[in-house]
Amino acid sequence: MNLLVIRHGESEADILEVMEGRADFSLTDLGRKQAKLMADWVAQNYKIDKIFSSPLKRASQTATILSERTGINIIHDDDLMEWQNGIIAGMPREEARAKYPRPEVKYPHTVIYEQESSIQLRMRSETILSKIINENPVDSTIAVISHGMLIDNLFNSFLRLPVTSNSAYIYTGDTGIHEWRTDGTNRGIIHVNLQRHLENLNSTEHL
Repeated sequence: MNLLVIRHGESEADILEVMEGRADFSLTDLGRKQAKLMADWVAQNYKIDKIFSSPLKRASQTATILSERTGINIIHDDDLMEWQNGIIAGMPREEARAKYPRPEVKYPHTVIYEQESSIQLRMRSETILSKIINENPVDSTIAVISHGMLIDNLFNSFLRLPVTSNSAYIYTGDTGIHEWRTDGTNRGIIHVNLQRHLENLNSTEHL
């Protein structure tokens, strides 16, 4: 099975400099351009069998552009939503940092500010990854449209890394594509944060 794990394009929250998380912002014009270039590149290089997506607007809109380009319907799943960041969702970043600072000690199970704990986020990623891998044919190619922190946890889950707060971090830029491969037993990383499709964007536009 090939998994194409793809982050959404630039969202309005990136411009407004707010804490996004579960705040439901749409793509910007640049984000839509990024998504179209991603969809064209994916369609030219892969035969997609299914598209799974977070229902949050920025991911769902990215998935819709890929769906329209490939003719493959979208399966929305709440487990692909971004980290539940509780009461700071949509709040300006500086205000959030001032009013709700990270405590000096925060364990993987700790819940603060109505947010998901690290363990809760990791278990959600384990659930959706298990569903996708085990409920689809081993020879299929699945596109998964999601968000930065959730993709980071999917990466840790895919590599079966320990459930801890200091697991590996994986960077994902706007519409970055990670290609992972599994035969049901063995798992491997083929590409990390692939962004070749954005090479033709105007260099003055922010990626």
